[in-house]
Order: sequence, then structure tokens, then C-alpha cells
Amino acid sequence: MDARLRRVNKEIADCKNDKSSNIKIDLIDSSPFHLKGSFPGPQDTPYEGGHFEVDIVIPDSYPFQPVKMKFITKVYHPNISSASGAICLDILKDAWSPVLTLKSTLISLQSLLCSPEPNDPQDAEVAKHYTTSKGSFDETARYWTQIYAGGPLVKKMEVKEPQRDEIAIAGLERAHVDQFEGLGFERSKVIDVLRRLNYRGANVANISEDRIVEELLK
Repeated sequence: MDARLRRVNKEIADCKNDKSSNIKIDLIDSSPFHLKGSFPGPQDTPYEGGHFEVDIVIPDSYPFQPVKMKFITKVYHPNISSASGAICLDILKDAWSPVLTLKSTLISLQSLLCSPEPNDPQDAEVAKHYTTSKGSFDETARYWTQIYAGGPLVKKMEVKEPQRDEIAIAGLERAHVDQFEGLGFERSKVIDVLRRLNYRGANVANISEDRIVEELLK
């Protein structure tokens, strides 16, 4: 058995034996070098109550080269791509050390959910939302936790019509979307433009309606 396989098997076994961390590692297929990690969302954050899964690929030169991780579960967070699940975290790049393990790296991802770094974002649009309107960001992140990670129902955003879901996922106000849709623009285009311009919270006052219409006419 080569050293890489021996190390990975030991790490998987250690994680199974540790019942206190709530970190799990499972095989995705028959290869021990393609795994799925999972952990609960941290308490007192918009991710509380959610179950988050991470795709893990062990490189050939592990542990001297960092593992490759990306979120399988969609997460609304400045340092995680809302489209691909790619993660911006130093220990997955140049700050990696061979003393780190799969479990400790997953714990670091869990900690990242507690402490976003909007100044070093993976998703610039989400980072802008976080820095300009934290309350609205938290509401959107909780909603994503509910619909993608099995989190608790967000009463304030519970709705009956499917269109509202699209607006809530983008972190926008329905009244704003209705306003520009009422001018004859398609709902999907309105949502896309308002999201790109970060037309949320206090930032609404900084963006003129003419600017929005300009973008909608492009």
C-alpha cells in the first residue's frame, strides 16, 4: 500500500471514530481518492440548521500538495462561488501544509461560514451584497440554506408563488422587481440587472432608476 493511500485510509478512519466534530467523510465511488465531506452549518450564522456537502479530490502528491475541495451544496457566501461551489481559502492554495488533514480542512471550511472574508472574495457579487447590506445578505443566505441545505423554514420569506423564489434567491425586494417589470421589461432580465448592480438595502439610494433602465435596455 503506497503512502498516500495509507494516509487517506487513516484519515477516513480517524474521522469515523470522532463522533464529537460532526465532520463526515464518505467514498463517492470505489476510489479512496474521490470523497465527499459533510458538516452541519455553524450555530448563530445564516447557515445554522443546514447540511453542507463538499467534493474532495486527493491529488497524486498528497499530503505535499493541497486537496481539491468545492461545495456540492449551493451556498450564498462571499468566499464560495454561488455557481460552481469553488472556494477561496488560503489553506487550499499556498498556505497548505502536510500537517493539515481532511478533517481539519473541513473544519476550516465550517469556520469560513462563520467568518466571511469579503475583501478576498470568490464571488464578487455576493461580497458586494455582504458589505453594503448585511441584513439583506443574512436573509438571502438563510433562504439558500433552507432551499439547498435543508435548513429551517425562513418564515419571513415563505411564499406560495414560484416567482418569489427567484427573487429571494437573488436577495432582492419583490417591490423593486415589480416596479421595473411594470415598465415592460422581462422579469428574468430585471432580476439579473438588479442583482448585478447590487440594488439592495442602503445601496438602493446610490443607484438611479435611469441607470437601471439604461442597463435593461442593453
